[in-house]
Order: sequence, then structure tokens, then C-alpha cells
Amino acid sequence: MSIFEGLSSDIIKKAINEYTLNGMSAWDHVAQIVMMLAACGAFLVGFKFLSDNMEKLAGGALKKLFNKTSDKKLIGVGIGAVSTAVVQSSGVTTVMVVGFVNAGIMSLYQAASVIMGANIGTTITAQIAALGSFDIAPIFIALLFIGVLMEMLFKNDKIKSIGLALAGLGLVFFGLEIMSSSMSIYKELPAVKNFLEVITNPFLLLLFGVVFTALLQSSSAVTTIIIAMAIEGLVIGGGGNAVLYIILGSNIGSCVTALISSIGTSVNARRASIIHLLFNVTGTLLFMIMLLIWSEDVVGYDFFKVTFAKWFKEPATQIAMFHTFFNLICTLIFLPFTKVLVKISQLIVREKKQKEKEPWEFVYMDKRFLNTPSVALGQLKKETFRMADMSMNSLNIAFRGFIDRDLGAIDKVYAENENVAKLSGQISDYLVRSSAVGVSLSDEKLVSTLHSNVGDIARIAELADNVTKYTKREVRDNLVFSEGINAKLEIMHEKLQEQYTLVKSIVLDGKKELIEQSDALEDEIDEMRRNLVAEHIERLSQGKCKPENNTIFVNLVCNMERIGDHLNFIVHSD
Repeated sequence: MSIFEGLSSDIIKKAINEYTLNGMSAWDHVAQIVMMLAACGAFLVGFKFLSDNMEKLAGGALKKLFNKTSDKKLIGVGIGAVSTAVVQSSGVTTVMVVGFVNAGIMSLYQAASVIMGANIGTTITAQIAALGSFDIAPIFIALLFIGVLMEMLFKNDKIKSIGLALAGLGLVFFGLEIMSSSMSIYKELPAVKNFLEVITNPFLLLLFGVVFTALLQSSSAVTTIIIAMAIEGLVIGGGGNAVLYIILGSNIGSCVTALISSIGTSVNARRASIIHLLFNVTGTLLFMIMLLIWSEDVVGYDFFKVTFAKWFKEPATQIAMFHTFFNLICTLIFLPFTKVLVKISQLIVREKKQKEKEPWEFVYMDKRFLNTPSVALGQLKKETFRMADMSMNSLNIAFRGFIDRDLGAIDKVYAENENVAKLSGQISDYLVRSSAVGVSLSDEKLVSTLHSNVGDIARIAELADNVTKYTKREVRDNLVFSEGINAKLEIMHEKLQEQYTLVKSIVLDGKKELIEQSDALEDEIDEMRRNLVAEHIERLSQGKCKPENNTIFVNLVCNMERIGDHLNFIVHSD
């Protein structure tokens, strides 16, 4: 017979209720632990709300920022720091960097400095969290209510995003406040104090920081939780340098996101993630050596006690400042050795013979950009005009084939149009995906515009294909056109090329002042079509032109005029 037989659930509940620890029943302790976990969840949700909506608000600025990448290291550091401070996540920035390197837009040299900057930018979260040690936390929590009201009452997409960002910030502080109050119950409890103080081994603390950050995929979140503990006076590892080892470990753990993101990418993209890892691991090793030497056991006093603990009053501020100090000093140390980091990454990830990209495969776009829709749409815009380059090239081949009576141009146009069709499908697919992720109103308009542009560009390729049919008929029936006609067609074709150059400058470079010039050119092409058709009809009536030329000639000039229309549609769709 089991020893538990005959025990009712009421007896068990009574036994649990009668068990007390620090003046609280077991159920009370369970409730506090659940509250602590819920608060941690609220903090992480708030952190995501803040990050996602700041990303939406700063989408245009982020696009411009990453378009300004240069070989100047300090500019790269600035781009990394600012973009990470805005989106509140070094993971987002490093994943974007991996994507840019994978697409071949950013060199490893440029990526290295941006990654260093991202490590500095990510420390802003800990600085914000450290404010929780002051009496201003209730003000930030009030933002939760204000932000939700803004999201509910306003229809403007930008105001809604501001509201959700404020609500996210409020939720971060709300979570921290609840976590702190839950932790405060246990700070004087001998069992808890002993548990926190028993782990004094620096390498175990470092490992804890690595694993915990790898699980949460955010060094900022881990640092913030450590700060919440510090606010309530919970001492880790007996004090001194102990808490710093966890902070160092969190920096290594933050590399997991970029390493996962680099799986299946190009050699250089994998090298970019290795540079991120090298920067954090090497920096951590240098600081570990310093902290192990500059400790109470070796020199009689801890680094932390005579520096940050002395300079700043609040424990939370001390930890946040060390986090910033670590990343800033590492950047200053390694920035002059950027080329060395690149070289080491090249030795670790060996060059392999890369399969040459097909013309229809993305050059500017990378699936990793979907985490930042505004950046993804900027890259898709570039891909759309690469598709336009291909369509216009198809037109050039087809037109040249018609003038030279070259049937070999037909297969070339067919192959180019196949690439246009495949690239068109890819762009449309990623436009749908970008929209599904959730974009701002302005970005949603851009999605609609790009869908329209893709359709116009695909139509240009189809019109180029029509020209090859006229070439086939011209050669098959041995048609000969009137003297001087080819020269006039050449002029019309040149005007289309000139119009396309203007369209690219207007849409890609934002040179709106050229719209009037583009419209005037389109009007000239329309006028040329009218004049050419009128002259052709006159020649027919005078017997100077063969009637069998009629269909081909009229269709050719009409098709060329329609290409001008589609280019004009692209200009005015923005």
C-alpha cells in the first residue's frame, strides 16, 4: 500500500499552506515567482514593441544611413551605433550587415566598423534601464497608458507607431518595476543570498552570461535583468568584479543571432559574422585577463570597486556604464586593426569557388532585410530598376536586330526576357512578404508603387519581344523600307534611352526637378510617332512605300511610343 494512499488533496493543500518561508506560504512564493516571470515577459514584449516601432518610424532614415556606407571607419562606427540605438537591437543591425555583405553591397572592411558601432549602440538600452533606479520610473510607466491611447484614438500611421513605441518603453519600465518588487522580497532571504553568492567562479559567471544571452538573443535584455537585480540590492557572486563577468559573457552570447543568420550565405557574409564574434570574444578575453589580475585575490581590491562603484552612486548606473565602457574601449582598441580582423576571418572561412549568380537572382536584396521592411523595400527598389535595365537591354537588342535584319537577336531577346520574368516574380514575392511583415503607411505606398513599376517594366520586355516578330517578318518576306526611315527610327530609339536615363535619376536619386524634362521628352516621342505614321501613310498614297510594309512599320513605331508611355507611368507612380 502506497504511503500517499488516503491523503486527500485538501490535506496536501493544507500542508503546503502551513509551510512558510520568510513569513510567506509556499503558494505565496509560487505566486511571486510567476509574477517575476510575467514581469520578465512584459519587459521583453515592451522591448520588442519599442524596437519594432522605432524601426518603422526611422525606416527612411535607416535606408539613407545604410546607403551612405563608406570606407571611412569612423563613419561606419557612427552608422552602426546610431542605427542600433534607434532600433534598440544590435542583432537587427548585424543581421542587416550580414545581408548587405551577402548581397555584395558592403565590403568586409566596411562591415567590420559598422559591427563595432552596433556594439556601442546596443548599450543605450542598459542606460535607459538604469534610470529605473531613480524616482522617474513612474513617469515612464505612465507612457504605457499614453501610448495605448495614442494608438487607439489616432488614425495616422506615424502617430500610432509613436504611441506603440511609447507604450513599449512604458512596458519595459513596468516589467522592470514588477521584477524589482518581486526580487525585493528575497534580497534578505539567506537561502537566496547564499545561492547568488555561491557562484563566484569567473568562468562559470561568464558561461552563464553567454548561455542566457544566447537563449534570449539579446545582450541588452540580459544586462537589463542584471540591472533590475542590482536595483533591489541582489548581489551576484559576492560582489566585486563578479557581475562584470556576466556582462562580458552577454557580449559573446549576442553573436549567436548573426551566426545563425549567416548559415547558407556567401563566404563573405559568414566572414562578417565571424568578425562580430572575433570582436566580442577577443575583447572579452582582454577584459577577463584584466579583471582576473585586478581582483581582491591578487592585488587586494577589485577593479569594479575602485572605478565604477566609486564614480557612480547607483549600482544600476555602475553596471550600465561598464557595459558602455567595455564596448567603447574595445572599439577604440580594434578599430585600427580592422584589416587584421578581416584577414583572420578570411583565414577561418576559406574561399571556395562560388557558383556564379544567374542574372535573375537578387543582387541588392537579401531575405534577411525582411526583418527591417523599410530597408528591404529600398533594396527591392534597386532590384526593380535592375529589372528595368534588363528590359531596356532587351529593347536595344531587339531594335538593333530589326535595323540590322539580324535573326540572331531573337534568341538573345528571348533569353533576356526569361530573366526579366523570373526576376519580376521574385520581386513581387518579396514585396508581398515585406507588406505581410507590417510596414508603415508610406512604405505600404511604396509597395503599391513598386508592384505597379514591375508591371510596366515587364510590359517593356513584352514590347521588345514584339519587335523581334517584326524582324522575323521583315527577313522572311524580304521587306525593304523607304530611304531615311531607319535613321528616324534610330532617333526615336535614342530618345527612349534618354528618357530612361532621366527616369532612373528621378526615381532612384530623387531628382524630381527632372520630371518636367522627362515629360517633355515623352511628348516628343508621341509627336514622332504621329509624324512617322502620317509620313508613312502619305508615302503609301504616293506609291513610294509597299503596302506589305504597313502593318510592321505602324506597329513598330506604336510599340516604341508605348514604351515611352510605360516609362512615364513609372515616373508618375511615385
